[in-house]
Amino acid sequence: MPNFPTIASPLCPESYSPSFSFCYNLIMIKLTDINSKLLKANYAVRGRIVIRAQELEKQGKKIIYCNIGNPQALKQKSISFIRQILSLLEYPEILDKPETTKLFPADIIERAKIILKKNPNGMGAYTQSEGIPSARQAIADFIKKRDNIPTDINRIMLTDGASKGVQSAFTLLTKNDNDGYMIPIPQYPLYSATIELYGAKQINYFLDEKNNWQLNEAELTRSIETSKKTGINPVAIAVINPGNPTGAVLSKENIEMIIRFAKAHNLSILADEVYQENVYIEGLKFHSFAKVMHEMNEKDVTLFSFHSVSKGFLGECGHRGGYLEVRNMTDEVYAQLIKLQSIGLCSNVGGQIVTGLMAAPPQEGDESYALYIKERGAILNELKEKAEILSKGLNEIEGMETTAVQGAMYAFVKFELPHTQDIKKMTDEEKAKYEASRDSSYCMELLEKTGICVVPGSGFGQAPGTLHFRTTFLPPKDDIKALVKKMKAFHNAYVSALK
Repeated sequence: MPNFPTIASPLCPESYSPSFSFCYNLIMIKLTDINSKLLKANYAVRGRIVIRAQELEKQGKKIIYCNIGNPQALKQKSISFIRQILSLLEYPEILDKPETTKLFPADIIERAKIILKKNPNGMGAYTQSEGIPSARQAIADFIKKRDNIPTDINRIMLTDGASKGVQSAFTLLTKNDNDGYMIPIPQYPLYSATIELYGAKQINYFLDEKNNWQLNEAELTRSIETSKKTGINPVAIAVINPGNPTGAVLSKENIEMIIRFAKAHNLSILADEVYQENVYIEGLKFHSFAKVMHEMNEKDVTLFSFHSVSKGFLGECGHRGGYLEVRNMTDEVYAQLIKLQSIGLCSNVGGQIVTGLMAAPPQEGDESYALYIKERGAILNELKEKAEILSKGLNEIEGMETTAVQGAMYAFVKFELPHTQDIKKMTDEEKAKYEASRDSSYCMELLEKTGICVVPGSGFGQAPGTLHFRTTFLPPKDDIKALVKKMKAFHNAYVSALK
């Protein structure tokens, strides 16, 4: 190897070898060089508290992760039906082996063969941009059966989880920098982060905590009128049902009100319905926006509906499967959505397959049916039981309360702390920073002292003057029981120390 001389550069304070070295302080990009929109975007469920939890775990501390809806990372078992078919599709060479009939039910083998016949290029090839037609047809049939309404396969698109579908809708609808999106407070940070990334405007509307986190029409009107006065152009309203982080299930009447509101203000609706299988309270029922809109004969409001294989009872987060269904959109506009999807070629094929299987599970008479029903029931029943343990236990702690968890996988817990500063002298901005620091400090201390990892309410948004944290109830039942006991001891000690 030749010897390159070390020479001095007038641009670099140190000598360097021109072949191998760089003046790093001039060449490496800095924070000031990157997209300011990315810098402003926040995603609380994987923020600094989670980073600290991972550090503590490496040091040997037991961590109860309640920060994110990631079921299988928290010991929820996978559904055999899904994994068996995926196994055969990933390695179809074993389909006709004698040993395969001993390991897999007959209907599983037959289903895998049908999928391969309809998708002959296999798991390693790109599909149509919108997704595998047979999987999209399964979703169309699923929606028709669920809601007893007409469906159109040509308005269904397979996506990498519901998140990518949401981002596609934002890309389609955001025309100008002053375009705004109404999002619930508290909200799932996907929405606030995407709005920031896309350079749009966030329009907050507060959910009614005293009324089981339903939407309030007067609050929606206040929110949209305030935004218009500041020069924002509202283009859509996002609704999460069942709620994240609230766990609320919206009534049919509430959904009807939202649809009427959207029509009155020329808004599209983004219906995040990924928790539709997770309803735990007797007498409550999930109502899809598509069904309610059809019953209202509403044909003027554009609806984007999102679903995912990550939630429900599947918990297949890692397969990143989901779908977007659109209603009340012209062919010309929908073609632009297809073009957007085609820029990324297609969603991942494994996720497409799982989404199709979610929509078309085993039927009675299939050999795999009994096990599927048993596994599904076990997961949903345990989630319901853990939701009851969590909400009952936390409500027994003095200074802490949460509405009964109706659905989804979370509780948004309200707690009270004595003030350590005189808030009467603070501006609204100072109060907001003060409250955010209080719930963040509380959650960090909770992690350090107990190993419980939750997310501060300020990461989702909360009514001024209130403190919350979001917790999942996905960990094993014994961990949830331990969480309640540790939480009570910690909260009492933390409050006493502030007095």
